[in-house]
Amino acid sequence: MKKAISFMLVLIMLIGLMTVGCMKEDDTAIRIAALKGPTGMGIVKLMGEDYPNYDITIESAPDNVTAKFINNEIDVAAVPVNLASVLYSKLDKDVVVLGVTTLGVLYVLENGNTIQSFTDLAGMSIGATGEASTPEYILNYLLEKNGIKDEVEVTYQAEHAALGTLLASGEETVGMLPEPNVTATMAQNPDLRIALDLTAEWNKVCDTQLVQGVLIARKGFVNEHPAAIKQLLKDYKASSEFVVNNIDDAAALIVEAGILPSEAIAKKAIPNCNIVFITGADMKSAVNNMLTVLFDANAKSVGGALPEDDFYYGE
Repeated sequence: MKKAISFMLVLIMLIGLMTVGCMKEDDTAIRIAALKGPTGMGIVKLMGEDYPNYDITIESAPDNVTAKFINNEIDVAAVPVNLASVLYSKLDKDVVVLGVTTLGVLYVLENGNTIQSFTDLAGMSIGATGEASTPEYILNYLLEKNGIKDEVEVTYQAEHAALGTLLASGEETVGMLPEPNVTATMAQNPDLRIALDLTAEWNKVCDTQLVQGVLIARKGFVNEHPAAIKQLLKDYKASSEFVVNNIDDAAALIVEAGILPSEAIAKKAIPNCNIVFITGADMKSAVNNMLTVLFDANAKSVGGALPEDDFYYGE
């Protein structure tokens, strides 16, 4: 009888310890950084008081996110797809991709009506953003595939807002910007128009899906907090779907988070931002194919080598 009671007490203690362990896992605080654009817009629902376990910061430039990730100031980051591969190489493979957050979001704006096809860019000087990141490599790939790489002069601005100001004022007549900056810039100058959708142009010359943004984490953090990561994936997917399917409510949250200046701009921008959350085998295929295209065009763009299978999160 005493042995039975002792056994039951030990069992109860073990169950208690397991419960505490699960509670701690569920209560794990995850530090997340996203960019002031589609990735920030996609995660905006998780910035509310209903999700206290997520400490989310919105940054204006990928370099800020990169520095925080390298210095272990954040656990999870939304970054350009090529940067994820570069960090994987730089951090001795301590990086794992959790999901695809954004597809193609790049557009060419023109103050005028000269550009009707991609080859019309030949002989032009255009402004752009995203130097040494996915936008530059996408633009270079399209220029190469259309046979006009040596016929277009591209001038890069460090900030989307800076190029937007130049386009709105008329100092630049042609420029490549991502959403939601496209909508915000066009709101300042009604003479601007979308001349080219680079996702459509990509699809004309490449069979690979255009992937621009992904969610990454430190591999060590994922291994230490598997339950918290699984919950994050569920919550991130729910947030992305909320933004896409509830534009009015999402627009209010986006403005509240300081990502965009007005709900009107947010409402117009959301449908063009290609906000998604793709995980599992579909994520792996899309990211691997995209990185392969970038690698073939410029190996340095992905860190000099393609990542191995451990780069992709799998439950």
